[in-house]
Amino acid sequence: VGTDPDVAAVNVQTRVQTVLDELPEEVIKAGVITEKEVNSMLLYVNLLSEDSDIDEKFIYNFADINVLPELKRIDGVGFADIMGQREYAMRIWLHPDRLFAYKLSADDVIQALRNQNVEAAPGKIGESSGKHPQALQYVMRYTGKFTQVAEYENLVIKATETGQILRLKDLAEVEFGSLDYDVLSKENGRPSAAILLKQRPGSNAAEVIDNVKKRLAELKTTTFPPGMGFTISYDVSRFLDASIHEVIKTLLEAFLLVALVVFIFLQDWRATLVPIIAVPVSLVGTFTFMLGFGFSINLLTLFSLVLAIGIVVDNAIVVVEAVHAKMEEKDMPVLAATQEAMHEISGAILAITLVMGAVFVPVAFLSGPIGVFFRQFSVTMAISIALSGLTALTLTPALCVLLLKKPEHNQKNWLGKFFHAFNHRYDQIAQKYLIWVGALISKRILMWLILLGSVVGTVVLSGIVPSGFIPSEDQGTLYVNATTPAGATLERTEGVMDQVFKSIKGVDAIESFSTLAGFSLLTDGSGASYGTGIITLKPWEERKETVDELTEIIRSKTNGIKDASIQFFPPPAVPGFGNASGFEFRIQDRSGSGDLQKLAAVSNEFAKKLNETPAIQNTFSSFDPSFPQYMLEVDQEAAAQKGVNVLPAMDNLQTLLGSFYATNFIRFGQMYKVMVQVDPRYRAHPDDVLKFYA
Repeated sequence: VGTDPDVAAVNVQTRVQTVLDELPEEVIKAGVITEKEVNSMLLYVNLLSEDSDIDEKFIYNFADINVLPELKRIDGVGFADIMGQREYAMRIWLHPDRLFAYKLSADDVIQALRNQNVEAAPGKIGESSGKHPQALQYVMRYTGKFTQVAEYENLVIKATETGQILRLKDLAEVEFGSLDYDVLSKENGRPSAAILLKQRPGSNAAEVIDNVKKRLAELKTTTFPPGMGFTISYDVSRFLDASIHEVIKTLLEAFLLVALVVFIFLQDWRATLVPIIAVPVSLVGTFTFMLGFGFSINLLTLFSLVLAIGIVVDNAIVVVEAVHAKMEEKDMPVLAATQEAMHEISGAILAITLVMGAVFVPVAFLSGPIGVFFRQFSVTMAISIALSGLTALTLTPALCVLLLKKPEHNQKNWLGKFFHAFNHRYDQIAQKYLIWVGALISKRILMWLILLGSVVGTVVLSGIVPSGFIPSEDQGTLYVNATTPAGATLERTEGVMDQVFKSIKGVDAIESFSTLAGFSLLTDGSGASYGTGIITLKPWEERKETVDELTEIIRSKTNGIKDASIQFFPPPAVPGFGNASGFEFRIQDRSGSGDLQKLAAVSNEFAKKLNETPAIQNTFSSFDPSFPQYMLEVDQEAAAQKGVNVLPAMDNLQTLLGSFYATNFIRFGQMYKVMVQVDPRYRAHPDDVLKFYA
């Protein structure tokens, strides 16, 4: 907290460079990226098509080629990416039985790809050498890297002097497919390309979101194919805009109430005009200083202005009341009354301003998240109070001279009658108040007991009342976290997310439901057994249920899904403070045993105890060491006798099972990868590994 993101980015990049040489070759090929971003979602955009013939692969790559670069160029966007690597790739699906028949390995195929799928610049013919004059020169070109499936299928793997040729299509199936198949995204059950955006630190979220929406609307009219559109499943500004609207509404209500109270007690519309004019002057001046400090109009600054209205009006009321009293009691002209009143109360106004400012200024120097959270609030309050004091000493006296007149009494209209009745009733209450005060002053022991009881009561109640950093709010969104059993496939997780959608689609308060099978929003990591959902609720005025009530409704409808552990929770109360609401723990094993099963048992027992606590609604952990694994043991003696080196054998196995980035090609103006891997049919069961040729 409080770290300069530019300095942090440079430091991280420097440290990455020091270990770059130690990283695996595959990592260096893919590249290491250092980015500055806020640790929370800004927008979640779904691109989808009404044409059922258009699959997720096309939607993803259309977004990757035409939409994503445009969004990344928008000022303030720190991170933009499509969930899941569905970008185009040339997939080489090897058949291990054919490799064995021809006594070839995956590495032989990779070397053939690298040797023949190349870019080259052969040079020029006839280029001047200064010795023999030439009339023409020619540039020699090479056909370059292969781009079509047929070209890769006919790539020569092996040839003999007798003219026999072994081609890639004899060993593998070639497909223009996708780089990975690890994440599946849907919106209301339809395939989509999910784009997640985060803002750059220091940027204005509302401005960035507005620019993103405008650019998407432009792309829809100029670039999108027929039938393709976009939806926004999560928009952090939706809740912020609604909250700011309510705060502005409260700001206006507070201003009107202050004006009404001042008018009722001063009973002179001219006197009421003075604080009504002075308050906006202080607030407008506050906006000027906010701009200078780099503050934005947000919930905290607007909330401070709401409170400031009731505070900054005090100085103006003190001046008006003092001038009004001089004119009424001493029958003085307005100029003389103003001069005498200011001579008497200027010191008091200055003292009031300093005392009020002293309450808020220290908050600006708090450290940690609390300091960051309340700094704008406290500074805005302090500035508005200081400006109100300055206004009371300068503008308010001038307004008094210009606007005030000698008060008129005994008005016969309805307003005069109201004021007469109000003053009479107020005097009665004041007399009773004085009687009570006089009685209590004489009973000192009772007063000390009341004071002591108040202190004790405050201490006791502060321990009873629940405490927290920030209360959860109904932000119009719910997150879904689903975890299928360890080792579950992506298709199985997708089935669970589809079941969730079918279970809740009948809830009237739900506007849309976006799912990501193979990704965890809590950990920002991918895995076949993880699933994430974003439930977008209808606007607050269109539904009766709160987010807590809807959570219970949705939970009851999904209780029948037994193939996964499913949790529902709202977004973080403050964007940037985590990925979800609530809090999290880190459990560290300091025993040094490295026993993951024991650590998992302790973690689960800890979560169980927390779930038994009434104050905690739900506790869960994403840590699970029970993923099914097989230990591959190599007979070193047998391998040596047969001339098999373990390192090449393991590299070959890694290629066959995990895929290998062999080379690349250019298509649609983009560079894509050529991936080598064994056909899925030959790696469906653990025993299939024993059939591979090393």
